[in-house]
Amino acid sequence: MKDIVIIGAGVTGAFLARELAKYEVSVLLLEKDNDVGNETSNANSAIVHSGYDPVPGTKKALYNVEGNKMYPSICKELDVEFEQIGSLTIASTPAQLDTLKDLLVRAKENGVEARIVEKDELLEMEPSVAKDACGALLCPSAGIINPFTLTAHCVENAIDNGVELKLNEKVVAIAKVDDHFEVKTEKNVYEAKIVINAAGVYSEEIAKMFEPVDWSVNPRKGEYYVLDHWKKGFVNHVLFPLPSEKGKGVLVSPTTSGNYIVGPSSEFTDDKDDHSTDSMTLNDVRNQALIMVPQIPFIFQIRVFAGLRPTPSTHDFIISYAKKDDHFINVAGIESPGLASSPAIAKHVVEELVAPIITLKKKTSFNPIVKPYVRPILMNEEDRSAFLKANPAYANIICNCEKVSEGEILDVLSRSLPCNSVKAVKKRTRAGFGKCQGGFCQARVLMMLAKKKGCSPLDIPLDSESSYILERKSK
Repeated sequence: MKDIVIIGAGVTGAFLARELAKYEVSVLLLEKDNDVGNETSNANSAIVHSGYDPVPGTKKALYNVEGNKMYPSICKELDVEFEQIGSLTIASTPAQLDTLKDLLVRAKENGVEARIVEKDELLEMEPSVAKDACGALLCPSAGIINPFTLTAHCVENAIDNGVELKLNEKVVAIAKVDDHFEVKTEKNVYEAKIVINAAGVYSEEIAKMFEPVDWSVNPRKGEYYVLDHWKKGFVNHVLFPLPSEKGKGVLVSPTTSGNYIVGPSSEFTDDKDDHSTDSMTLNDVRNQALIMVPQIPFIFQIRVFAGLRPTPSTHDFIISYAKKDDHFINVAGIESPGLASSPAIAKHVVEELVAPIITLKKKTSFNPIVKPYVRPILMNEEDRSAFLKANPAYANIICNCEKVSEGEILDVLSRSLPCNSVKAVKKRTRAGFGKCQGGFCQARVLMMLAKKKGCSPLDIPLDSESSYILERKSK
């Protein structure tokens, strides 16, 4: 029997697992997909929001601001790409300047550093912004992050500190039996003293397996463009329009990989597995972005994608005990700013909800630091030359677009967090994220996976267990 079972290995579940790994408790992390961070944490804006936008006094405001402050040290420990480039929320018309002043007041109430930037300074900071822009709210603490390595490295660190991970284990039933829970998946039954529901868009369904709930979580789809890294400095900050009832609006932002991201849309859907995109919605995203940044070169578009946000009916994060048992904890409705909030949410859940119901003794052996990832492309020429001579696998480039080497792929395949698919390798290393979208490197990654796992290339999937790339051997 485990002390604690966490359902869902998105970024929230990952931080919960890592936070609990600091204590002398046994923890099992269950994930229905073939990899961690494969749903909402896999398809979002990759922004660590400053916290100026949430309504003061809400959980969103509290955990966004607290989480934002935690990220510099967390990303250093977990070797995750993170840059606090700041955000600019832009007033496109003179009438919107009053709204900027209201947002400045809200930022101050939430404890966020912010100031109004006048038109001339805005255009100096961001020459690509529309020339009729009237001003902006600058929040220096906003940042961009690699959400793929964030979740993966967080879970890796949790595993290295004693957490057990089970992939491809969809939970189908939960029952309280005597003094513990039985959590039934499609493959096994697990026993635990405490269950933490961090199942993203499926958190309502998980909660209802235990008791009726008076809240709901509805998927809200956001569609995005990804542009190639053709030019550094096209935009220098995360650029937002004024927020609306649909959210923070269509942003234009650089990414930690040097690409640019444009989006998202914001429409509710009834299908919790709907990751499709459509031309009408994307055209609307494009037109909204062009109002703010008129010369976006969509000719450099290399990909479109969609992600689902778990939007709660309460309009705030749902973080509480179940009504009939405080050993069942819901961490649900973690939509934007969930990525920024997740480390603070985990800390709160462990210290204020878990600690009162089970003895938590700190581990003396907890190591917060992952084994560093070697990225030759980031080294200076002299160091890189010496390193490649000593480590020739890192000189063998597998992905030409993103300059990912054989050595880097072999490294992630040797870690405690399993890589079961081509997509898992892609998320860890960026092999396949470039202009050709895996057209040249996918076959080589597939063969490396098959060799490492000692199986046939026919058995290597693109993503889920059943998403096979190869059908049969032809010659």
